[in-house]
Amino acid sequence: MKKPELLAPAGNLQSFYAAVASGCDAVYLGGKNFGARAFSNNFDNDSILEAVNYAHLYGVKVYVTCNTLIYEDEVEEFMEYIDFLHSSSVDAVILQDIGMLDLIRKTYPNLEIHASTQMHIHNLEGVKLLEKLGVKRVVLARETSIEEIKKIKENTNIDLEIFVSGALCMSYSGQCLMSSLVGNRSGNRGSCSQSCRMKYDLYSDDKKVSDNKYLLSTKDLNTLEYLGELIDIGIDSIKLEGRMKSPEYVYQVASLYRKAITSYYETGKVFIDKEELKKLQIIFNRNFTKGFLFNEKNDLFLNSFRPNHMGINIGEVISYSNNLVTVKLSDSLNRLDGIRIIGDNDSGQTITKMYKNNKSVDSAYKEDIITFNIEGQFKKGNILVKTSDYNLTKEIDNIIKLNQRKVDINIKVICLLNQKIKLIVDDIELTSEDIVESSLKAPISKEKIIEQISKLGNSVYQAKVEVIMDDNIFVRINTLNELKRQMIDLLNNKQLYKIPYKKCKYDITLNSYKEEKGFNVLIKNIEDYELIKNKSIKNIYMYENIYNKINIKNKILALPRVIINHKDYEEELLIGELGSINKYKNIVSDYSLNVVNSYSVAFLNSLGVKRVTLSYELKDYQIKNLIDNYKLRYNELPNLELIVSSIPEVMITKFNLIKYYKIDNGYLLDSFNNKFKIEEDNDLMKIYHYKKIEEDNYNKYFDIGINTLRIHIEDKEDIKKLN
Repeated sequence: MKKPELLAPAGNLQSFYAAVASGCDAVYLGGKNFGARAFSNNFDNDSILEAVNYAHLYGVKVYVTCNTLIYEDEVEEFMEYIDFLHSSSVDAVILQDIGMLDLIRKTYPNLEIHASTQMHIHNLEGVKLLEKLGVKRVVLARETSIEEIKKIKENTNIDLEIFVSGALCMSYSGQCLMSSLVGNRSGNRGSCSQSCRMKYDLYSDDKKVSDNKYLLSTKDLNTLEYLGELIDIGIDSIKLEGRMKSPEYVYQVASLYRKAITSYYETGKVFIDKEELKKLQIIFNRNFTKGFLFNEKNDLFLNSFRPNHMGINIGEVISYSNNLVTVKLSDSLNRLDGIRIIGDNDSGQTITKMYKNNKSVDSAYKEDIITFNIEGQFKKGNILVKTSDYNLTKEIDNIIKLNQRKVDINIKVICLLNQKIKLIVDDIELTSEDIVESSLKAPISKEKIIEQISKLGNSVYQAKVEVIMDDNIFVRINTLNELKRQMIDLLNNKQLYKIPYKKCKYDITLNSYKEEKGFNVLIKNIEDYELIKNKSIKNIYMYENIYNKINIKNKILALPRVIINHKDYEEELLIGELGSINKYKNIVSDYSLNVVNSYSVAFLNSLGVKRVTLSYELKDYQIKNLIDNYKLRYNELPNLELIVSSIPEVMITKFNLIKYYKIDNGYLLDSFNNKFKIEEDNDLMKIYHYKKIEEDNYNKYFDIGINTLRIHIEDKEDIKKLN
């Protein structure tokens, strides 16, 4: 049974040291740019070098997140950064952008590539495609079920990485445009505004179903009790979310999962330390879910009460008057702990003074009745929660600073009369300059040699020492110490390995396309077809529910962007996810492949995609820049499509409000009175933009080199655009 890697997050050097101290096998971190967590402190280049060297000494790998979409004018800077990472011997880079994946694998063949969860890999065909491309590891979408993961593992040889803990995106990762299109902060660029953590009202048939709740805010993932299943099917890496979290959180969650994994190997059962889990909850939690990874029910997935830290319940309000609250405790509370009282209007603070029996105390315990001052409006029965624990934070900080982690080594010492001393560790063998002599007065003992060799000072090693020796011999302590010093130097050099740097020329074979000007449309029902059938249209995209009901030559079947089991199709297809590229031949790619640079266009072309639809997130000047660079680099014209009129899907999720509230239709209303229509499709929920995105000047896109413009038929006004 293969032991999975435990992969911990780090948003800065403090969290990085916490991760290493916790006993993890690898750490993932991001640089100042391109790392999908723009609001984390992140690592500059010097910090990355420091982290790599420190981690490698402990046998810990370092993966760097480069998992944002890369715009055309950023490619040169991005590749300079990748060159730095490769020359710094990072163990892998984690990528989202499909064009950069192709560019990096061809330019730096020795640099290991991991496909980010932002790449939206959720099925066997998607994994097979990346395996063909030489990607070492795939981070599967968090929505991928344990049954599907098992099937993928049985039918591929690529490494699989699974998120098992921490914050969850409501949408399939890489498929959320809500923050970008609504707030101009792209989740695909690391600056998500967390639209899913905002309050919404839910309406159905214009009747309010639920008001002022966090209807898209998930609980945090916690799969501790299910780890055995993941280990049994051979998952290669167990991943913890948390690059925006504190060092204390990183240490606590990684330690918890380290103990759980170790216990399963030692006993065949997962041991969950309840006290350690409670500490994690104090540091941060939104309540827990086993996630869609383990087929969580809709009603256990959501935390509509609060989008941030919940803390733990430690008491109940008995009375409140004149800013003085009296509470009966169900758990301990100490001075300088953080608390919040959950009432009609929550209020939180740090406890600086509290009283028991009218006496000031620094600590209080279960069943104690205490009073303290707090501003707000509270009443009997309100709940007191602890949101931080001063002593716990100090305790964990001290553990991180001391870092008791050691690298285990086995040392063999051979001391034979009239021979040189040998010291052997793995494939390292050292020999002394002087000879072992006989000693009649004060022979050295085996215990003394073990004691001396075991003293490894401030090094990262701890040794199990075996001694083979003759009786009555004399060995100089200085000689043993010198051999030991040389051994540590050689071990350090071995641990600080260098990944062979290799840089090659990028090359790609492309098809030629001619310049065209025309319109495609996407329709959702037969009534729309009747309205447009006499218009001048190149192709009509339609979903499977109407495809076989309309008999025309220029129709193209539009496939979902989330497919678990691919059917067999021979007809021309509009595809929205990477797995379909592996499965089908006659294909056009949709906006959901997040194409924002010329390398992605060329790569999809080389994989057999006939026409590439650009991302909604591109601005006009970026589209022109993309096309100009494509022509200049490849001396060819790209075959591109651009959506110029539509109400975009801004989110697609396995969580389904329509099922959750048992309604037929609905929309979400945000705090600005924007209405986001929701729709059920194959048990998934789609959320649509509150407004139509449309362009007036079509010719400007034809002029810069777009071959096809697309209109999604939403209403009769869209028909006029085809005149």
